[in-house]
Parts: sequence; structure tokens; C-alpha cells
Amino acid sequence: MNSLQQAFQKTLATLDTIILGKSQILRLAQACLLARGHLLIEGLPGVGKTTLAHALAQCCGLDFRRVQFTSDMLPADLIGVSVYERSSEQFRFHEGPLFSQLLLADEINRASPKTQSALLEAMEEQQVSVDGTSHRLPEPFFVIATQNPLQQIGTYPLPESQLDRFLIRVELGYPDAAAERALLQGADRRSTLASLAAVVSPGELLHAQQEIRKVHASPALLDYIQLLVHATRHHQDISYGLSPRAALGMLNLARAYAWQEGRDLVLPEDVQAIFPGVATHRMLLRSTGQPAHGLAEQLLQQIAIP
Repeated sequence: MNSLQQAFQKTLATLDTIILGKSQILRLAQACLLARGHLLIEGLPGVGKTTLAHALAQCCGLDFRRVQFTSDMLPADLIGVSVYERSSEQFRFHEGPLFSQLLLADEINRASPKTQSALLEAMEEQQVSVDGTSHRLPEPFFVIATQNPLQQIGTYPLPESQLDRFLIRVELGYPDAAAERALLQGADRRSTLASLAAVVSPGELLHAQQEIRKVHASPALLDYIQLLVHATRHHQDISYGLSPRAALGMLNLARAYAWQEGRDLVLPEDVQAIFPGVATHRMLLRSTGQPAHGLAEQLLQQIAIP
């Protein structure tokens, strides 16, 4: 394990002191960041979704902005607007909160599909187009979106195109009894976050993202990924299987997961650890149009490792 891998092990240890009892979710969240992906966190209000995003930004020294999505929010509220300046007699673009290294789209499914669509180009191409001009977003650029359960009042389902741009979805549920007791007895999380020092720099994060591309994936492991992807596309209960973008994302995420564990090659166990988070929100049931919860775990049991 090199020094950079040790640094990201330290970020996980730091995050563990903020978000108690969710070690595996923290590993997946950091791997998503390392893989240049975007993260969707689902859970009831008050379970720590916003705290997780803020803590991850603090640990990596990233410029962090939070936007509360609402039903009356417009795309310009997120991207920015062009304002006419009389002194120069021309329009000048004023950047919106999207121009940050880590954007927290809080309660993203409370905004209309029109506003959600403003993120599509940004999340895929790391740029936005305004009045025919393209504007590059910062490097690195990472979106964490939180989502309330769809049965709650005032929520909209995310379009399939939006869901596919989130590399991974995790569910942040209630803490177990031991973690909740430690939370009750510990310091206030807001004051802890305020004093949290960066463990790695944005430059080190970019360097780590380059290193991850060198993590070896054997032909047999690529066969395993293809078998899993193929199974989602031909399942009788699923409307849409995993896209080629999802397959590439799964490989990148497995590499990142292996790298942060101190390895320079991907194991089948890495794919198994990340597959439910990559697949579940992309596999929609024919009967209800809702994500197929539990099906990813079934496929892992049915598909043999080559």
C-alpha cells in the first residue's frame, strides 16, 4: 500500500467518526469519488445524508456548495444566468452553484424534471451550455444527490436518463443501536464538521483518479462483469438492463474499490461489493416502474464466477 492509498484509508477512518456504523457505505461513497462518478443517496430525512456529503468534501478539501431542490426551482438557479452590463454593452455570464468541485443536490426528487435535466450535461461532460457557449466546470467535479423515498409527499421520480448518470446509489438507513448510542453520547455533528481538517488535497484526489486507471482487471474478471450486465438485460421482470455506460462505470468503480483497499488488481469480491449499488437504481420493474430491490443480490448468487 503506497502513501496515497494510506491517505485515503485515513479519510475513511475520519469519515467513520462522523457517520457512525456505516463503514461499507462510506467505502462505496469514496470509491465513487475516486472513480469520477456521481453518487445518489436515498433515505428518510434526518439519517445523515447531507452530513455524509459535507464530511466527504471536508476530508478531500473540495469547494462545497449545497442546493436545496424545490418544486419551483428553475435551471438558471443552478447553472447561472447571463446579465447585460451597460458599462461594457455586452452580456456577462454569472456562474451558479453548479460551478463547484462538490455539489450537494439536496432532495433532488423534489424538483421538477425540467430542473433535474439541467444536471444531465454537467454530470456527463463536465460542462454546461448557456446561450450557445460552453462553460467548463471545475476539476474535479462531483455531484452527490440525496433523494427522499418516492412515497413521500411532493416528490417526483427521476428520469431514467438522470438515474443512469449516477454511478452508484446507496441507501442510508437508521443506525444500529450501538451507533445510535454513540451518536447520542458524542459531540454535536455540526461542530465536529466545522473543525474537520482536510486529509487529502484536490490535487492528490486527481492523482489518485489517475492511478486507479492502472489497476489491473483480468480477462476473466471482464467476463464476469459482462455476464452480470447481460443477465440484467435479459431478465423477464426488468424493463431496462444496464447500459454500456453502466458497465464501464462498474469496471471503474471496482478498480477504485480495489485501489482504496490497497490492491493493484480487481478481484471478483470487489465487483460483488459494488454491483448492487450500481445496478439496483438502473433496473426498473416492468410491473411498477420502480427499482428492483433485491434482484442484484439474486443475480450475484445465480451467476458463477468464470
